[in-house]
Amino acid sequence: MQSAPPLAFPDAHGGALELPASLSGRGIAVRAARTHDIDWLRGMYRRLRAQEFAPMGWPAQALHAFLDQQFTMQHVHYIRHYQRADFLMVERDGQRLGRIYLQRTAPEHLLVDISLDESARGSGIGGALIVWAQDEARALGRGMRLHVEHGNHGARRLYERLGFVVVDAMPTHALMRWESDMR
Repeated sequence: MQSAPPLAFPDAHGGALELPASLSGRGIAVRAARTHDIDWLRGMYRRLRAQEFAPMGWPAQALHAFLDQQFTMQHVHYIRHYQRADFLMVERDGQRLGRIYLQRTAPEHLLVDISLDESARGSGIGGALIVWAQDEARALGRGMRLHVEHGNHGARRLYERLGFVVVDAMPTHALMRWESDMR
């Protein structure tokens, strides 16, 4: 049996990404994700999703293998279906905190994914990153859309606070849209 090729990221598409003072003043930066980030991202995925699957009662090794497989399938899906996206790592003072994947194309931007490690949750970083992405879309006269899992109530409340509204409900996710006031 032939082994799968190592996971990688496509080449970065966007130009320089300057964050507002509300983030950069706190030591927050974004940079293009690179192949050497994959192991850290896989570990973050495991940490964030393990509790969700703990009720299954699987042995730790089986849960670990399952979550690794889920991460790989998600990663492959993202790079295949969002080839024009910017796959960005979020860092504070050079230490990885999470990821934000943005497809910044017309007619509206797509927030493909935003995930922050537990140490960065609840500190306003995620909201500030989304506002930054909204400001960028607004400057181009574009809106933004995203998908949120039905059970992710905290994320949905955040998105609603930032002006996103549900426009369609699918079996596992809701499609939310934010309209720029410049449209």
